[in-house]
Amino acid sequence: MLSINQKIVKRTFDVILAIILFFFIWWIIVLLFIISFLDTKKPGIIVQKRIGLNGLPFKIYKIRTMKSLENENDTTITIKGDKRITKIGRFIRRFKLDELPQIINVLIGNMSFVGPRPDVEGYANKLEGENRIILTIKPGITGPASIHFKNEEEILEKQQDPKNYNDTIIWPKKVEINKAYIENYTLLNDIKYIFKTLI
Repeated sequence: MLSINQKIVKRTFDVILAIILFFFIWWIIVLLFIISFLDTKKPGIIVQKRIGLNGLPFKIYKIRTMKSLENENDTTITIKGDKRITKIGRFIRRFKLDELPQIINVLIGNMSFVGPRPDVEGYANKLEGENRIILTIKPGITGPASIHFKNEEEILEKQQDPKNYNDTIIWPKKVEINKAYIENYTLLNDIKYIFKTLI
C-alpha cells in the first residue's frame, strides 16, 4: 500500500502533468468530439460509470466510438471486430485517442495517469482479501496491466466466449499485475509506464 508521502508525490505529479498536457491537447479533444459527433450522430463525449478508489463509483469521460449501446450502463465486452464500432471509431481506439478526455478525470482527482484501469461494476468492487489493495489507489489512464494487455480486444476476438475468457484468464492476471505495481510503486516506474504507453 502506498504511504501518505507517496500518494502526495503521485498526486502532485498527476496535477502538474495534466495541466501541461491539457494546455497543449485541449484542441485535439475538441476536434475528436466534433469528429465523433459527425461520425455517430450522437454526442462525441460519453460518460460511463466505473469503479474507482475505495470501490466507489465515479464518472469517466471518453470519446464516443460506437453508434449504439455506448452509454453509462453499457457493460458489454468489446472486441476489435465489434460491429458497433465505426471505422473512424476503430482508428480512434487503435491509438487510444478515446481515452484523452480522462485527463479531465485526472484534474478532477478521481483518476491518476498510472494505475489499474477502472472497471465496470462486478469486478473491482467485488475484490476480496489482499486483492482489495487495488482499491487503495486511484484507477489510471494507463498502467502495467494495460500495457501487458494492450491487444486485449484482439485477444478477446479470438475466443469463443470472450466474457468467460476475460473473467477467468485476463481479469485474474490484471489483478496480479496491479497488486505487484502497488507493492513496488515508485514515481520513476510511473514515468516509465507512461513512456511505454506512448511508444
